[in-house]
Amino acid sequence: MAAAKYHGVELDPRTFRGEPNEPSPSPATLVRWLDEQGLVAKGMRLKWRYLLRMHNTPPIVLMFKDGSAGLFISADHNRGVVWLRDPMGTESDPMVAVDELRLSQVWTGDVLLLRRARSGAEVETPVDMRWLMRVVMREKSIMRDIMLSSMVLSVLTILPALIIMQVINKVIAEHSMATLFSVTMILVILTFYETLLSYARRELTLVVTARIDSRISLHIFNRLLALPLEYFERQQAGQVIGRVMQIYKVRDFMTGSLLRTFLDMFTVIVILPFLFLLSPTLAWMTLAGAGAIGLIVIVFMAPVGYYIGRVITAEMERGSVLYESIAGIRTLKTLALEPARRQEWDEKTAEVTRWKLASGRMSNWPQTIIMPIEMFISRGVLLVGAYLALSDPNGGSVGAGGLVAFMMLGGRVAAPLVGFARLLEDFTEVRSALAEAGSVLNNPTETRALTTGMRPPILGALSFVDVNFTYPGAANKALDGVDFSIPAGTMLGVVGRSGSGKSTITRLLQGVSRSYTGYLKLDGIDMREINLNHLRRSFGVVLQDNFLFRGTIRDNITAGRPGLTLDDVVRAARLAGAEEFIERMPAGYETFIEEGSTNISGGQRQRLAIARALISDPKLLILDEATSALDPESEALVNANLARIAKGRTMVIVSHRLSSLVDCDQILVMEQGKVDDIGPHSVLVERCAIYRQLWLQQNRHLDTNRPAGPAPMLAEGD
Repeated sequence: MAAAKYHGVELDPRTFRGEPNEPSPSPATLVRWLDEQGLVAKGMRLKWRYLLRMHNTPPIVLMFKDGSAGLFISADHNRGVVWLRDPMGTESDPMVAVDELRLSQVWTGDVLLLRRARSGAEVETPVDMRWLMRVVMREKSIMRDIMLSSMVLSVLTILPALIIMQVINKVIAEHSMATLFSVTMILVILTFYETLLSYARRELTLVVTARIDSRISLHIFNRLLALPLEYFERQQAGQVIGRVMQIYKVRDFMTGSLLRTFLDMFTVIVILPFLFLLSPTLAWMTLAGAGAIGLIVIVFMAPVGYYIGRVITAEMERGSVLYESIAGIRTLKTLALEPARRQEWDEKTAEVTRWKLASGRMSNWPQTIIMPIEMFISRGVLLVGAYLALSDPNGGSVGAGGLVAFMMLGGRVAAPLVGFARLLEDFTEVRSALAEAGSVLNNPTETRALTTGMRPPILGALSFVDVNFTYPGAANKALDGVDFSIPAGTMLGVVGRSGSGKSTITRLLQGVSRSYTGYLKLDGIDMREINLNHLRRSFGVVLQDNFLFRGTIRDNITAGRPGLTLDDVVRAARLAGAEEFIERMPAGYETFIEEGSTNISGGQRQRLAIARALISDPKLLILDEATSALDPESEALVNANLARIAKGRTMVIVSHRLSSLVDCDQILVMEQGKVDDIGPHSVLVERCAIYRQLWLQQNRHLDTNRPAGPAPMLAEGD
């Protein structure tokens, strides 16, 4: 943390997630964590003599054998000592001089170098062909080795052809067995080296392909997670998944046909001069045939690209139907919607088939036109070469051996040239796929907000000053001049009719939307100035419908804090009223939750979500209709614990059940995006007409001056 502070980044140790079976953080684990916090980190191993030469460098973290660390400040080469400081201390703490002998007893030799990221430039780079090429060029050292091996293989390819030419022209004509034996041994040796070099090139190609694939996959997933929640709320999940998956078509192209053709082009560069040396006429014929194929492909690129784009769109729409059907299978089954969904699936499948058939027919035309040219390159050149050999019996133009050698080398040249021409056709599909992926991944992200900004200690005082907010595409304001403030430790209830702006307030508090005007302050600091990751980790949020991940109950409660103990889990479960049903389960906290939480009830799932929000002891807890899905018994249990839950933290509770908000310190009444009133229950029921009307609707059978228990009512969503 001290090294990060030197670079202007405040780290929150609560955000660190170590490996499950790792006794102490490894450099690799720390590097991953620091990268997430807006720093660029690198772990490496150093020897003492190199450490001693480091002068005027930023603080460096030295990893110790007992799992702790030291902060390297500077070195004195003349005295043979380095100056260290306790990383958990302050800058005023004295430095300690350590020599090689003392340091070798505790130092593992690993160091951690870090610097501030350059404003997230790499993460924010648009996903396009230039970005993909930069990803490939990051492996330039291996690519250089691959190119070198390809050039050597090309040379080794020429030698057998020249030897065969001499065998036909000289050995057979002169019946020389000794020469034949010598030539055979040379061919065996060349074959051995060519086989060995080919294996090495394939191994290097596999390595660079795996690295490129990993870089693309990691960047795409990180970019997807960095997109704001608002984007996902406006898009169909199936469409998003379908478009993102198109990037893997691009990946296959980059690491497959493009790489192979690129390597084969070295063969063309090396072999082509020898073809002209053997027979300029046949060489020009081969080039002309390959050029004609390329011209045909270019002519058909636009129409083929159009149909390929329609195929991709139709497949994404069909995939969206499949995703929605699986995600909503419970509703689909309970409402007997199988026939309707089946009909929609049939229609989408028919559309995919129709466009695929049209695309295939369009692609069939250039393939049909190209086929005679390919046959001419493989067969016609042989016939023309035979004619040239017969027309000049002395072999002035090309002899029998030269013709055989030309055909051996010509095939190695024609295939890459034809492949390069077909590559243009593949590029059309790749360009369409990349455009679809880019339509998702190139949207503005939260990367800057997640990695920059202030990281102050959170107390929980909230202040809205003339806050206005309008949802994209909406005509009316969701919040209109909202003004109110509460001190830290306040339990605030938020009520109002449907569409009054209750949930919008919680969205702004969570940082889901930052495009508001006015000032929303947390402990006197504008929330737009606070690091978004730090902000969200300091909050606890429980929604009306919460998702539990596949895993144990303990894993779900500690999802954001995997390092916490079972005692912490039990304490959070007890506060949420979940302890009693967890202990009745077969494996207790180790009970495995199935996908979709089918083995627990809705009320139990909600209490686990509350426990998950409380496990980190947040200073501000948001409950957005969190108790609406609970049965009366569970709701009464959670409400009874609200006083204990609220102790030492600010709570914002959005609920349509006013009975659960009676004990709140303040209740905010919203009406059409404006603040109608704010005050305790006893005051509002007397002076606020909207609040009194809502209270009477829910408690007609009770005296308005009596506190009321939970009462069922029709849900009023926001």
